[in-house]
Amino acid sequence: MKFADTGLVPELLEAVAKAGYETPTPIQQQAIPPALAGRDVLGCAQTGTGKTAAFSLPILQRIDSVANGRTVLRALVLTPTRELAAQISESFSTYGAGLGLEHAVIFGGVNEKPQIKVLQKGIDILIATPGRLIDLMGRGFVSLAHLEIFVLDEADRMLDMGFIHDVKRITAKLPSKRQTLLFSATMPDEIRSLASKLMKDPVHVSVTPVSSTAEKIAQSVYFTDKAQKRRLLLHVLSKPEVKRALVFSRTKHGANRVVQFLDAGGIPCAAIHGNKSQGARTRALDGFRSGELPVLVATDIAARGIDVEGVTHVVNFDLPNVPETYVHRIGRTARAGAEGIAVSFCDDEERPYLADIERLIKMRIERAPGPTSLPAEPSRPQQAASAERSQRSGPPPRRNGPGARPNRGGMARRSEGSRGRAAQR
Repeated sequence: MKFADTGLVPELLEAVAKAGYETPTPIQQQAIPPALAGRDVLGCAQTGTGKTAAFSLPILQRIDSVANGRTVLRALVLTPTRELAAQISESFSTYGAGLGLEHAVIFGGVNEKPQIKVLQKGIDILIATPGRLIDLMGRGFVSLAHLEIFVLDEADRMLDMGFIHDVKRITAKLPSKRQTLLFSATMPDEIRSLASKLMKDPVHVSVTPVSSTAEKIAQSVYFTDKAQKRRLLLHVLSKPEVKRALVFSRTKHGANRVVQFLDAGGIPCAAIHGNKSQGARTRALDGFRSGELPVLVATDIAARGIDVEGVTHVVNFDLPNVPETYVHRIGRTARAGAEGIAVSFCDDEERPYLADIERLIKMRIERAPGPTSLPAEPSRPQQAASAERSQRSGPPPRRNGPGARPNRGGMARRSEGSRGRAAQR
């Protein structure tokens, strides 16, 4: 199947081709046609499968077909993290380049005034995180009265982050007559229950079972003492084949400590988590994309917004206590048919987590032999200096091709297209 076979209009096909895509991914092949037809869609797919285009392309086409020169909020995309919201906004900018639709992104951690200014001018599509959306709805800056399409993205992570109450507050304000698209990397019972309340006779699409890992990911695990994990990490990341590595830490403070240790050991890196400012997180992602930072240390919540090609290694510095999270983590490598490597560290307390993971994926992860020697601990003066440097969280912003710098601060994006209302303005 080609994109031309999905029913997309020429303007969207041109934008997709310009972005370098010819063949839709399995989730796009299954989701785009029913979404274009106005059906509710319940999608289960792992990260890196093309979920964003699966809902953004139908939204653009459906909203543009009914706009008729009137700007009113008709589509809402609700997503859990700031990074993911910014990247979804970039997708709408890219694919909507030939249309005249207005869209904006709002999230916390930045000044709300530019966001409010954009909302007051009028938009067709809004991408938002729950907290900022509820705040601006409560103050009258956002109305969902005319909403026609609602997207709940990364639904399972919404639950993990404790946003279920916020999601229910928002959905209670939605018009009863609407189209709902729900996408989730995993499909636990809680998500199915939520979907049954939000959706009407949805089309079910799924491309990969939640318990499976990509075939081209080489998985291994080191058994180690907790105290030796950082030195082992320095050993693994110092190998020449490690070109771009994503390291997962269970906690924010743990991520900071890992960054300080690696920086002192001579490996450029940055941390990304909820305690970092939006500017610091954006600089870290830009540096990781451009290659100036070969290593990014992240928590699971922050990592949901990381969509970077060419990740050669994923390292589980801490094993997750939820086995499905392991599947989601290592899915950051081996994208688009490429090969990848996933390395995990397991201390004595984490052995039950490893057993749960292997039970879920139905395979035994290869046991890696311990190295004969580990790098020495960086000296304390170096660590103290690196702690100060690490607060920068990456190099200054730098462009690295399309989509390298997400739309910041909720500013609206509009393309100068000739179709729909663009020709009327």
